[in-house]
Amino acid sequence: MLEVKTLDKPDERRDYPRGHLEAVHMTGLDFAVATFEPGWRWSESVAPIAGTDSCRIHHNGYVVSGRMHIRMDDGAESEVGPGDVFVCAPGHDAWVVGDEQCVVYDFAGSMAKEYAKKD
Repeated sequence: MLEVKTLDKPDERRDYPRGHLEAVHMTGLDFAVATFEPGWRWSESVAPIAGTDSCRIHHNGYVVSGRMHIRMDDGAESEVGPGDVFVCAPGHDAWVVGDEQCVVYDFAGSMAKEYAKKD
């Protein structure tokens, strides 16, 4: 079995305030590229779509560009930037730091399948 897709032609695109997500769906892999513009914050831009107080998606991410601050519901927090690989459990808020858009590749699958999806 061999599957190849290009991010130039994603299977779907989801727009949300101050950003968007593009996803490709393959056998055994759902991959997302999320773009967050300056001023984006999960609790303001995506919470109204998700209907939860914090992000309930698990992320396995790689930051391509820009910076993002992540605060877990338990108070733990960190900032990620270009070249950083991160794992983030459900139960967090996040926001873009600075004036540059933040682009994140997410390999966990649930972001590509469920994030900012309107029912």
